[in-house]
Amino acid sequence: MAPDGEGPDGKRPARHRVVIIGSGFGGLFAAKALRRAPVDVTLIDRTNHHLFQPLLYQVATGILSEGEIAPATRDVLRRQRNLEILLAEVDDIDLTARTVAANQMDRTITVPYDSLIVSAGVHTSYFGHDEFSHYAAGMKSIDDALELRGRIFGAFESAEAEPDEAVQRAWLTFVVVGGGPTGVEMAGQIAELSHHSLRRNFRHIDPSQARVILYEGGEEILAPFGRHNSKSARKVLEQLGVEVHCGAFVTDMDDETVEVRFADGHTERIEARTKVWAAGMTASFLGHRLAEQIGAQVDRQGRVGVLPDCSLPGHPEVFVVGDLMALDGVPGMAEGAMQSGRHAAHEIERHLRGEEGRRPFHYVDLGQLAVVSRFRAVAKIGWFQIGGVLGWLLWLVVHITFLTGFKNRLGALAHWAISFMGRNRAERVITEQQVIARQMIKAHREGSADDEEADLAG
Repeated sequence: MAPDGEGPDGKRPARHRVVIIGSGFGGLFAAKALRRAPVDVTLIDRTNHHLFQPLLYQVATGILSEGEIAPATRDVLRRQRNLEILLAEVDDIDLTARTVAANQMDRTITVPYDSLIVSAGVHTSYFGHDEFSHYAAGMKSIDDALELRGRIFGAFESAEAEPDEAVQRAWLTFVVVGGGPTGVEMAGQIAELSHHSLRRNFRHIDPSQARVILYEGGEEILAPFGRHNSKSARKVLEQLGVEVHCGAFVTDMDDETVEVRFADGHTERIEARTKVWAAGMTASFLGHRLAEQIGAQVDRQGRVGVLPDCSLPGHPEVFVVGDLMALDGVPGMAEGAMQSGRHAAHEIERHLRGEEGRRPFHYVDLGQLAVVSRFRAVAKIGWFQIGGVLGWLLWLVVHITFLTGFKNRLGALAHWAISFMGRNRAERVITEQQVIARQMIKAHREGSADDEEADLAG
């Protein structure tokens, strides 16, 4: 790493400047690990909250509020005196100049660094069909979850008001694309919602007649969890009434329909007004930007390769952590981001203490968890697979442990008691703005980008 920068007088050394990009698990845990270090930390993120992404599906299905899984970052880190937070969107990283360029309130700011930790995360991938995003929200942000909440609960309201039975059935058909943890959890919760929580809420429709369809391109759902857990999860979903189709690829969709190609080659188009995309992810564009500057390639998910200590090849002052890094044996999960973020912070501290050499990052696999329905979850810890009520209790303990803040833990427990012990969903408020806001923001950004290109061309 390079020596610290100069102070304002040009002579006195300034404190070591650490810039962290992203307030997700990697960025947050890196910042916390540096709270007693002799450094000045600048945390840059385009949102003002730390998102506990594994519980987004519970916001989308009315169990939890967004505040319970996304506390304000400034509040979480309010006691860290050596840290400054910038609400801005990073546009570029200059490895040569050691600066980060970001857009803050429609103005460009440049932030210098001595050490940089990049934890920019991932966003939804539609596998080359970006047009699908107009019809099916992903599950990567609060905006996504609120839009889905509006679409899911709005579908039941639309069906209640619809006199045509064929259109009514289309409103009561929910398609979930992707059989990983998020897809399985979403399909299970929509089925729970229709069969239990919404009973006797409507006069012209029977919510329990809703059709929930889960499409997975692979041979089985929850493949990383092991064959036993996969079969167990599928059985529970089918008992809830979810139609599970493996070897099925979504090839087209519009406002009213979804087209699917199956493994045997035949295609099917069904009428479904509500779609959830939980099939894939791609890393932040910053991975491509970093790879270009070091003459490397990103992997299929857009992640940039790092050295064993999580640093960027040729740039020991830059660490890439979490979902943006490609390192053998480290999955793109919350625990990997937490551990790699802490590791990067500790390596910076070791450098400042004058310790020689770099320590490789050792990932500790704490397992994987997924909820299928109330009191039913699956878990895989090493070679050990567990399911049913015991798996659900393990899921409960783990998620309570990792939720940020006492108030959030208490609120989540209260809402889980209401939702799982009873039938009610505490967060059922929906607005028209929730449904259309993401697309309006996207159109605005695309329009602004087009205007900038036109100005440059002129």
